[in-house]
Amino acid sequence: MNTPICSICIANYNGMEVIDDCLRSVLEQQGNPSVEILVHDDASTDGSVEHIRRNYPGVKLIVSESNVGFCISNNRMAAMAKGQYILLLNNDAALYPDALRTLLDEASRIGRPAILSLPQYDFDSGELLDIGSLLDPFLNPVPNHDPDRSEVGMVMGACLWIPRTLWQELDGLPEWFGSIGEDLYLCCHARLLGCRVAAVHASGYRHRVGHSFGGGKVNHGRLVTSFRRRALSERNKSYVMALTYPAPFFALLFPLHLVALAVEGMALTSIKRDSRVWRQIYGACLKSLWRQRRLLRERRRMIQMNRRSTAHQFFSVFQWIPYKLRMLWKHGIPALR
Repeated sequence: MNTPICSICIANYNGMEVIDDCLRSVLEQQGNPSVEILVHDDASTDGSVEHIRRNYPGVKLIVSESNVGFCISNNRMAAMAKGQYILLLNNDAALYPDALRTLLDEASRIGRPAILSLPQYDFDSGELLDIGSLLDPFLNPVPNHDPDRSEVGMVMGACLWIPRTLWQELDGLPEWFGSIGEDLYLCCHARLLGCRVAAVHASGYRHRVGHSFGGGKVNHGRLVTSFRRRALSERNKSYVMALTYPAPFFALLFPLHLVALAVEGMALTSIKRDSRVWRQIYGACLKSLWRQRRLLRERRRMIQMNRRSTAHQFFSVFQWIPYKLRMLWKHGIPALR
């Protein structure tokens, strides 16, 4: 098969217990769509490589000698992809049987480059988690549950459909992100170029949220996350804000964001009586922003130079009440593990 319509890119690290559900969901798609499946194994130690080779001979398997993270993994697969579209799919996600047909139909209907996704459901309970997300002023995703809204601020990288030409125009994922927040960057960058980011109100996918990094979900009424996940999230959201916020909003909101980070970090450190909160999350984020200031400045200049949307268009999918305040009111102080 020389010209697949879609290249499905699955980054895998120690995913033995979840990869079968993911791959089978692709292989069992309705209508037998013309696809290629690429899996980048990120130096797994659980036998994933041997398992995939033995049971899925049609998969194009890329085996990394070292653990390089989600961004590099997907950039490597996208560089090999032949499809008109690319679908980033988490190894802990599984598509509904009509997912690819739904995405292709919507992409054809729109008729211009757009990033798309589907409703996201909890893998075990079947609960609807979001139909894409809006964003708050500090780039925290606000889950969308409105069945009448398709235009959103971002869709999750667990199931992200993008034309290969748009991927190339965006220059893929920033490899210095490592993991977490790369989907936010891709969507914000695309929206700066005037491209739609939309969630299709049909079909869907199931996702084991928090499987890869721990936490990131509400458990028994309380938000649970991990030090690593929170550190990557705060740092990379800050990167995206520095790169994509149009002036003069950047000049207003970014200093406010830095102050809010410092206040939040000191408060959580005091409440939890654990200096790791500051050292590993908030202090580390502020230090990283300072160390990467030249890279961020140069990358921002390039991105903003090519901007084709107005500030009003860019911020049209934002809600201005900080989402963390809502979560704090509803679920209390998050648990860190």
